Amino acid sequence: MADTAESTAHPIVTVASGAVRGTVTDGVAAFLGIPFAAPPTGAAAFAAPGPVQAWDGVRDATAYGPTAPQVGYPAPIAALLDNAIEFGEDYLNVNVWTPDPSASGLPVMVWIHGGAFGRGSNRLSIYNGDAFARDGVVLVGVNYRLGVPGFASVEGAPENRGFLDQIAALEWVRDNIAAFGGDPSQVTIFGESAGAMSVASLLSSPLAQGLFGRAIMQSGNGSAAVAVEDARKVTARVAGLLGVTPDVAGLGSVDGAALLKAQTDMAMEMMLNPDPEIFGATVVATGMGIMSTIPVVDGDVLPNLPVASIAAGAGAGVPLITGWNADEFRFFLVPTGVAGNATPEFARGMLRSNPQAVRVFDDHLAEGATAGDALCMTLTEVAFRAGSLQLAQLRPDEQTYLYEFGVPNEPANIGAGHAVEIPYVFDHLADAERLTGPDAPQAVADAMHGAWVAFAKTGDPGWAPYLSQDTVQRFD
Repeated sequence: MADTAESTAHPIVTVASGAVRGTVTDGVAAFLGIPFAAPPTGAAAFAAPGPVQAWDGVRDATAYGPTAPQVGYPAPIAALLDNAIEFGEDYLNVNVWTPDPSASGLPVMVWIHGGAFGRGSNRLSIYNGDAFARDGVVLVGVNYRLGVPGFASVEGAPENRGFLDQIAALEWVRDNIAAFGGDPSQVTIFGESAGAMSVASLLSSPLAQGLFGRAIMQSGNGSAAVAVEDARKVTARVAGLLGVTPDVAGLGSVDGAALLKAQTDMAMEMMLNPDPEIFGATVVATGMGIMSTIPVVDGDVLPNLPVASIAAGAGAGVPLITGWNADEFRFFLVPTGVAGNATPEFARGMLRSNPQAVRVFDDHLAEGATAGDALCMTLTEVAFRAGSLQLAQLRPDEQTYLYEFGVPNEPANIGAGHAVEIPYVFDHLADAERLTGPDAPQAVADAMHGAWVAFAKTGDPGWAPYLSQDTVQRFD
């Protein structure tokens, strides 16, 4: 509960592990860097998340906490999308924005960032939750383990540790969000890219049942999980680069910098030579040259591929928004020069693990598209648009709302590329001109942000569910 004896500029809230002091800006209270689990370091690096150690006194929560260990994006991508990196042990933390910590019953939204399960954090400026709080929602942004510590399949360690972190964060929300004015029975989870794939996994996981009531997937699918035996090949390659055994003892014996370098070198090897014998057939097919440490079907966190579990009824009763951007893969392939230099032979080689994708590519080529443009269109359709449609079709009796985002970043020539919709959703266009392009239309941000807020409050974003009218809401 809020301590009214404190200055209104620095409110104090008490959670299960202790008191935290935040700040108030323009009527929104922010509490940053609050740990929801023990630091995943030392012997805990490859363990399930542990409980937070309580603290005495009042913990300062006026600045962002550390991020999961990672490397920055390649320069062409970094020119469009920030990636704040701050090393530190307490990186399993949450940020909370609330219109009033002394309120009660406010809807809650929990943001799960993207980054191909290897990058990203909850501290980017475009993830600031002040606009959601301004509009009556308590916004929580979470961090989780990434890369090898989070998602590599390691002998002697629980699988899908990054998902276990996300579940621990949702349990923290259940147990503590009322102290910030939120209603733990009215939680919407939402995420983009790997965050959206995380949402699909949480929808399908029995361990997350009851921790949220609504879900939003921005540019994701329900197929991002691989076979354990394939994931172990990736782990073996990382361990081989380090000269250690591919288990907790071996990987836990190297320092974080060395592990991060080996992980990065392995990912580059896989991108340049996606050999299924080396990296595993399901890893190569699922990763598409972008993801290398990918969640696994473990029979516990993920009993099956998320799409298979959802088809069997997992996530029933949970309204879902899911959608894609019209030009997703231009974000990845245009700035890096891949699209401009692509030949039909190169593109077919990149798509060879998916015969249907090769056929789609050839159709675009026959219609007059360049090889690079055809490759971007094909990967957008196969990885994102088809995944959203599939989820709607697998949930014929549920409320599933589809959208397509189509506002282009014309100066960067990426169209409505991957991640471009995020600052519209968060109503933070002023912080994202490199990503959105200049003169981004505020009216689209008003519409998209407003739909997300309405969904969190009522379960209805303002358009018909897909299977009731085959409706796709377009933001363009």
